[in-house]
Amino acid sequence: MDDKLKIFVEKIKAAKNVVIMGHKNPDGDALCSVLALAKMIDLNYGIRCTCVYDGNIPEYLGDVPLRPWIKYFEKVPTDSKFDIAIMVDYGAAHQLGGPAKFLENSDFIIEIDHHKNDAPIGALCLNDDTAAATGMILYKIMRDLDWEYDCAVLDLLTISIITDTGNFKFVRNGKPFQVAGELVDCGVNFRGLIELMNNKPRKAVLTEAKATANAEFLYHNRLAVAIIDRRDYRNMDGRGEMVLNLLGQIKGVEYIVLLKQQAEDKIGISIRSRGRDIDHIAAAFGGGGHGRAAGAVVNDTLENVRARVIELFKGM
Repeated sequence: MDDKLKIFVEKIKAAKNVVIMGHKNPDGDALCSVLALAKMIDLNYGIRCTCVYDGNIPEYLGDVPLRPWIKYFEKVPTDSKFDIAIMVDYGAAHQLGGPAKFLENSDFIIEIDHHKNDAPIGALCLNDDTAAATGMILYKIMRDLDWEYDCAVLDLLTISIITDTGNFKFVRNGKPFQVAGELVDCGVNFRGLIELMNNKPRKAVLTEAKATANAEFLYHNRLAVAIIDRRDYRNMDGRGEMVLNLLGQIKGVEYIVLLKQQAEDKIGISIRSRGRDIDHIAAAFGGGGHGRAAGAVVNDTLENVRARVIELFKGM
């Protein structure tokens, strides 16, 4: 056991209450990593963690194991104090949203993340930016510490890996496949979990289909840009992965951008690449992510953001 894991175990053993959080508007990796870690701490140390989130959890993740364990942060008393606060898959401090207030009332902060972060805020960082998902890091911790686990933990770790690798499309080495094989050998039903997540609302599917059909293609069709305006955004469920996936299947398209008008002058940007890294484009908007899958939220008009995105892709 390395020194960081020893400190991690010592802190957990000494704690009476723990709060766990991920980034705002949690995706499969953030949500399931929070829940999987909470369950493992419960099984191995008898501590029932407080799990919190901000924003919205997509309906397609509504049936994941232990979903009722996580609460909207405003349902937890503001003055709640915790021995330990754990951030998983959080990216950067500003992406935590409302739960960040619990950090101020915590004696010790731990972070477990796979995002590149030049300004970590944890006193203890169990990070690995080469990991395909935060769930991969948790799986390694589980094995290294010989933690007890159950079917819910295995399913949650599997969902985190499935969702953050885009059903294994974005893997860069064999580790996710190795872990997936071990999870299957432990009894995980991959097909069943994928079907579990095939439950988007009809309006959401039709909204994403409309955005895909109306996408524009630029730079000799190498760049596809889709837009979901404010009126249609209310029908969204998740980040618009269907739009990104469908446009990414078109021959000749190398880069895909989805602009989501969350409010009149608030635009969510999701960017995907089939080849070269594009995280620098998200960074230009104050965002981040991974080499070929990144995003940002910008306070500007839809027209201005669209124009700037197109300009940034010029010459790529």
